[in-house]
Amino acid sequence: MQTASYSHPIFCFSCRNFSINAKTSLVKFHAPYPSQLDWKCEFNRRPYIYNSPLPIKPNRLFALPNTGDSHPSASIKDDEINTNHAPNGVSPTFLSNWSPPRYLWRGLSVLILAGQVIMKTLKGKIHWRNTLQQLERVGPKSVGVCLLTSAFVGMAFTIQFVREFTRLGLNRSVGGVLALAFSRELSPVVTAIVVAGRIGSAFAAELGTMQVSEQIDTLRVLGSDPVDYLVTPRVIASCIALPLLTLLCFTLGMASSALLADGVYGVSINIILDSAQRALRSWDIISAMIKSQVFGAIISIVSCAWGVTTLGGAKGVGESTTSAVVISLVGIFIADFALSCCFFQGAGDQLKNCI
Repeated sequence: MQTASYSHPIFCFSCRNFSINAKTSLVKFHAPYPSQLDWKCEFNRRPYIYNSPLPIKPNRLFALPNTGDSHPSASIKDDEINTNHAPNGVSPTFLSNWSPPRYLWRGLSVLILAGQVIMKTLKGKIHWRNTLQQLERVGPKSVGVCLLTSAFVGMAFTIQFVREFTRLGLNRSVGGVLALAFSRELSPVVTAIVVAGRIGSAFAAELGTMQVSEQIDTLRVLGSDPVDYLVTPRVIASCIALPLLTLLCFTLGMASSALLADGVYGVSINIILDSAQRALRSWDIISAMIKSQVFGAIISIVSCAWGVTTLGGAKGVGESTTSAVVISLVGIFIADFALSCCFFQGAGDQLKNCI
């Protein structure tokens, strides 16, 4: 039998019962005996009609003489040679081989996960046992490091400006400045930074390890929703615990600053407390609580999203943990700026009551 070589597969059958349906793009052949087909194909001894869904283009059928038997061989050859190495009938597109960058689909996963958590919370699909466990982890177990950080930040802030205020004769304004600085900025931001480093990294590492070890897939197989079981309890616990931690940090920061100002710079504690009471308003404390809740949501959602999208084994878990903390901190600073612009755009006369 004559042979010919082509740049793409050619289907040859030593069978006369061969037909092509151009409307349905099906190749049909009748094989009464398996010997009429290639030896690699295994069929039953009974005659069957085999359908092969192939994209068919206009082609030419050649009959070549076969010296082995009396039947001719049939070969199908396309009119055009496929030069783009794409499957027949599939036209290549401009973005066929493009995939979105990892940071893009991870950012989208944060938005999708946030929407799922909101919907699950509104529908009441909350795993309360896990929520209480995460609340204990985020709240009481994080109090020590938060209070210690807030105390030293408050004392460092006091050293920076109390001396200058005493030289200018503005001793009665020290307490008001401390109260406004701690309530509006220092307490929420410092608490969020500590929680992001301690809790956010733990969330990302735990969920990343579960993702690469296929434990999250096991939850799906068992019929549990990973968002209900893993993500929603962490988000709720963070949003509840951070405002309470912020209040504690505000109290201890003010106390440490007052003690330092009284012991080192001679500014009485009574003067500082009276000045703080005159300067503070209820909205300052409420705004600090709102900021803390927003920061808690950012930390938990970003950390969980980075955890469940982890790839690459142990190395991927480490990269996801580091990236989750960095993105959380950037999100905290951006949200703090936006909320400060919204809450305190017209403020600026509260220190007049302290003078």
